[in-house]
Amino acid sequence: MRDLMLASDRPAAGMLTVTSPYDGRELGHVATANVDHVEDALTAARALFRNRDGWLSVPARIEILSRAAAIMESEVDELTLLAASEGGKPCVDSRVEVIRAIDGVRLCIESLRAEAGYVVPLGTTPATTGRKAFTQKEPIGVVVAVSAFNHPLNLIVHQVGPAVAAGCPVIVKPADDTPLSCIRFVEILREAGLPDSWAQVLVANDLETAEKLVTDSRVGFFSFIGSAKVGWMLRSKLAPGTRCALEHGGAAPAILAEPFDPGMALASVAKGGFYHAGQVCVSVQRVFAPNEIAEDFAKGLAAEAEELVVGAPEDEATQVGPLIRHAELTRVSGWVDDAVAAGATLLCGGRKISASCYAPTVLLNPPADAKVSSLEIFGPVVCVYGYDHVADAIEQANSLPVAFQAAVYCDDINTATELYRLLDASAVMINDHSAFRDDVMPFAGLRQSGLGVGGIPHTISDMQIDKMMVLKTL
Repeated sequence: MRDLMLASDRPAAGMLTVTSPYDGRELGHVATANVDHVEDALTAARALFRNRDGWLSVPARIEILSRAAAIMESEVDELTLLAASEGGKPCVDSRVEVIRAIDGVRLCIESLRAEAGYVVPLGTTPATTGRKAFTQKEPIGVVVAVSAFNHPLNLIVHQVGPAVAAGCPVIVKPADDTPLSCIRFVEILREAGLPDSWAQVLVANDLETAEKLVTDSRVGFFSFIGSAKVGWMLRSKLAPGTRCALEHGGAAPAILAEPFDPGMALASVAKGGFYHAGQVCVSVQRVFAPNEIAEDFAKGLAAEAEELVVGAPEDEATQVGPLIRHAELTRVSGWVDDAVAAGATLLCGGRKISASCYAPTVLLNPPADAKVSSLEIFGPVVCVYGYDHVADAIEQANSLPVAFQAAVYCDDINTATELYRLLDASAVMINDHSAFRDDVMPFAGLRQSGLGVGGIPHTISDMQIDKMMVLKTL
């Protein structure tokens, strides 16, 4: 059982049973919190922030984060198994997530060492003569972070790590499906020397509790990773003055433009589309190919998909694991069935393998208004569309209210850079899939896909202010 990780002596509101999305076995029990626990947590966090004499110094933060990275390095196998078991991402990919998370903690340190204020150019007008001005960094206030299930360790590192680096007290609410990796990371921070109340974990017992946490006026910065519907709703309820960053989903396009390497593109699209069973906000979802090769490419992709090993995430041979909840299988299956009924050609998959796993699926030319074409699938389904003119592909790729990362496969630099210019996306990968990410990169959903810029250095910056001093000399 995991006890409450809050600054509260109150008994738990209840108990959450954490289960494997693959076979339903129990993985652990986590104490839940109610609105009274939220009040205790916010009161403690706010008191820390208001006591400037008690702020953690930069050297102390660096030392804590350094020790945390070392502890994580000693637990790579344990953290991998924990993330795979509760989140369903195969061990081969969960291990990569853990290594990224460790690197993310180190990136917090590097960003902290490199940060600085700046000199304001006064003295250039008669009114500013005899004055000098500069800025320094200060924490913005209490951070509240709400996270998603699909990267149960690394997403927490992206939200909690920058808060610690910035010097902000943080309260994090992990996804109900995957709280164990979050709790372990905060435990590691405490083992590394972080005082308990500087990082608290809150697993809400109901929506009222979660909303109370997010919308309180004591929150200085709100970090959200999850669905657009929930994120934009919560933003509308934030207290005046609360800053925020939202990271939602997309329906990432990939455009194939001659000349390109079909073998490389097939392998890349297969990885980007079926990685973590498509449960990634920038998974390859819509592939646009010239009409004369679209069917052959789709069939080649289907052949790649049929070779993927689907099974238990803890099995080292597994390449595609379960969907996070059984209800998601029903939803994805319904969307695929509707697309086929509307005229899409099913080339592979299109069926449930078990109560938790859906076969990697390739659809050819589903209608533009089908759900698989217009909404984020968040499942192991890739759609291939033929086009006559690349301008038509660009128009369809840009037609949705979401925009995040995109991909272009083309060996002609002029064509590739022109498609980069025309695509609505915050990042375009050339000859790589749209799900590629390094944690130093800016990561920004556009339009309904998000608000603000993620990526560890950018998040640290969001969680700080530039405080200016103007010095008048005699």
